[in-house]
Amino acid sequence: MSNHEVLPLHGQVAQAVAEAIERARPELAGADPVVRRSERADFQSNAALALAKRARIKPADLAAGIVAALDGGAVGSVEVSGPGFLNISVPDRALWGQVAARLSGPRLGVGAPEEGRRTVVDYSAPNIAKEMHVGHLRTTIIGDSLVRVLGFLGAEVFRQNHLGDWGTQFGMLIQFLDEHPEATWHHDELSGGTSAVSALDELYKAARKKFDTDEAFADRSRARVVSLQSGDPATLARWKEIVAESEKAFRDIYDRLDVLLTPEDSVGESFYNPMLLDTITELVDAGIAVDSEGALVVLSQEVTGPDDKPVPLMVRKRDGGYGYDTTDLATIRYRIHDLKANRLLYVTDSRQALHFRLIFEAARRAGWLTDGIDATHVAYGTVLGPDGRPFKTRAGGTVRLMDLLDDAVARARAVVTEKNPDLDAAKLDQIAEQAGIGAVKYADLSISRVKDYAFDVDRMVSFTGNTGVYLQYAHARIRSILRKAGDPEVTIDPTIPLEPAGRALALELDEYSATLADVNDTLEPHRLCGYLYDLARDFTTFYEACHVLNAEEPVRSNRLALCQLTARTLKHGLGLLGITAPERM
Repeated sequence: MSNHEVLPLHGQVAQAVAEAIERARPELAGADPVVRRSERADFQSNAALALAKRARIKPADLAAGIVAALDGGAVGSVEVSGPGFLNISVPDRALWGQVAARLSGPRLGVGAPEEGRRTVVDYSAPNIAKEMHVGHLRTTIIGDSLVRVLGFLGAEVFRQNHLGDWGTQFGMLIQFLDEHPEATWHHDELSGGTSAVSALDELYKAARKKFDTDEAFADRSRARVVSLQSGDPATLARWKEIVAESEKAFRDIYDRLDVLLTPEDSVGESFYNPMLLDTITELVDAGIAVDSEGALVVLSQEVTGPDDKPVPLMVRKRDGGYGYDTTDLATIRYRIHDLKANRLLYVTDSRQALHFRLIFEAARRAGWLTDGIDATHVAYGTVLGPDGRPFKTRAGGTVRLMDLLDDAVARARAVVTEKNPDLDAAKLDQIAEQAGIGAVKYADLSISRVKDYAFDVDRMVSFTGNTGVYLQYAHARIRSILRKAGDPEVTIDPTIPLEPAGRALALELDEYSATLADVNDTLEPHRLCGYLYDLARDFTTFYEACHVLNAEEPVRSNRLALCQLTARTLKHGLGLLGITAPERM
């Protein structure tokens, strides 16, 4: 363990029980102590029930033997109940020790288990010349939270924004712009709040319509694609303008969402274009990519289609063109060979599950994806409207992401104003923005990522229930208590008995590092959300049951320590979700 890492009591108890099992029954050495939190005591071990058959002894007798072999440490008192459960309580002194240790370090006692692991997180990935819409919300928010958690746990994280910036559509758009010089789309030419990417989106739709109805224009557009791919200077210059203007619009969204993506993290499809030929050659030379009616495909050895034939991954089309499959193969090869990554996370829609299964299989067969490298499709469900149907505008169109954020902030402003009508305008603006954006992010992250969820702004900005606003308010409330106390430097007296509510809070605080380890293993941020919600509720119960500000010393100091650690843990946990924790609300 590092100097600042604090082993949770859960781990200490499990270690003590495991050692007791080995002392009592050496033949069971290495067995799982099966320790979990319990409502009957602090922890419960079910190991005796699981191991009795192996030991050829009654569970109750094995449990008694384990109790006799326990030698204290984190274990205070133990009772055998039922057929052989161990109900374990830890001493107050041990709990106060954990609170003091977590308060004393900058990392709240959390270690860095991912240190040295080079991790690529592929997320957001909007298309150039198109507006970011509700479909980009989950990949951006989930990906950013995972970047924060894994980075805090010590991983060397490479953020990768795989922009859609290459292909036929750009030949079409550039040709249309050249033939319509009157079209305005540059940032400095627009008025009325229209963004460059919004203007480009409309121009692309016009270009698409002309492409579908005017064969001569379609031919000119295809020729322009060839010019782009072969590096024609004028075509490339126009393409770079379009990319730059689009990136400005994406930056506005990222800044507002407070996500960590920067222009340096943008590695679009165009970046991999020079690598496609080498990627294909490697697959052909290895006998993995084969001819199929003039196209080049990788036939899966793991997945068959409805016709019981292997599902193909298209490496090169019949016309010699390349698609997403080829780019994604070049991408995984680059990330392993050049970035030396040993963990690859692709945060994309669950509907792409088959695509990534085929990509990972091809990469394994090519020898790129070896046993020491983990590649995971971090799949997520769909954002639905409040009616439970796919989220659309009233006109049936795609919901712009910026409009959605504006709506959330406006609703948050109304709720905050009702709660605190005396806030000055500037402070109200700041809190409404923090609460509205936090509400959107928390609503997304607090649902298991594989599930669909309904985007219901009124529920999101509520001060009650499992919402981001509730947690922000809980943090602000604790900070208010601490300010009234003068934000003192506290000293913990470990001899002070813990009330039941204080004990429950201290035990919850001690689970923070285990929760983050769980998020790291499962890649499910909703587990952190659930933890923070439980922590806030435990604090409320504690504060209602145990006087803090008017308690006598040294009880007051100890209870203020619980307040301080709760506030710090809430703020830190919200930060890992990418959510601001205001000092006042």
